[in-house]
Amino acid sequence: MEFRSITREEHEDARQAARDIAKTEQYRVSMELRKKVEMLFAPLKRILGLGRLRLRGPCGANDEFLLAATAQNLTKLAKILPAPRQARKA
Repeated sequence: MEFRSITREEHEDARQAARDIAKTEQYRVSMELRKKVEMLFAPLKRILGLGRLRLRGPCGANDEFLLAATAQNLTKLAKILPAPRQARKA
């Protein structure tokens, strides 16, 4: 009698360990915290063009990132604060 066999990949144990970790409560909390951070980086990359840095070296990259983060914080602040009222002329 011939039997069918199912081959198992050599890394299947590591995959199963990752699946088991993904079912834990700590993993869920970690993913929620990660999403908060990732949602802050998305506009930086998409709108402000920070997908690729233009300045060279660590100092240039730091300066460019700080400018982009400042711009992002100012746009957030503008959304929070009410617009100033204009005086009406009679």
